[in-house]
Amino acid sequence: MYRREYLRTLGATGAVAGGVAGCLGGGNPNTTLGEPDREYDSEDVQFPAWGQQVPDVTLPAPLSGEDVSVRDVDTPALLTFFYSYCNTVCPVLISTLRDVQTHALNEGYGDEVSIYPVTFDPERDDAARLRDYGEKMHVDVDAGNWQFLRPAGKERTKEVVTDEFGVYFERTHPEKMDRYMFNHAAMTLLVNGDGYVERAYRTQSPDEQRIIADLKQVR
Repeated sequence: MYRREYLRTLGATGAVAGGVAGCLGGGNPNTTLGEPDREYDSEDVQFPAWGQQVPDVTLPAPLSGEDVSVRDVDTPALLTFFYSYCNTVCPVLISTLRDVQTHALNEGYGDEVSIYPVTFDPERDDAARLRDYGEKMHVDVDAGNWQFLRPAGKERTKEVVTDEFGVYFERTHPEKMDRYMFNHAAMTLLVNGDGYVERAYRTQSPDEQRIIADLKQVR
């Protein structure tokens, strides 16, 4: 049963819905975690923030050959944005999510979480490259709960990563250079099974233990 339906049921039976809503999201019926300590409101930022629905986008998962509709994922999900040739921020983001995956598999809740790193370099990050990268980063890409997502082409990548998710990225070298890099922002999202953002971790070094703790509550 969806959380919002559960809250409506409580209201219909005369339970104290206000108290339950406070526990399940600090007054927001669509979230489990309370409102984070921050200096802005969700409506004032370009990225999907606490209590908002994740963008309604569908992206190819090249290693499985499937398409993933992000808003329709029915388990708690973690998303981040990266490219495989990065040697600074992205390895930290991917390593953090890998450690969360390892914890989930070791502790028996691997099927209760989905992990979706989205590349903004689809030109180079094809299926073969992403599989090699996953192996290099010691990710279990065959566990069933990790899927690299790859927008189809440059324009679609900008539409999804920047316009929908609000994550800035820009090539640092001219188009004709093969070894180009990107300047980019760092963000990891925790989305609940109803498609609402529980946390937006806007840092180059996400706290693995904080994510695991937040994920436990959302699960």
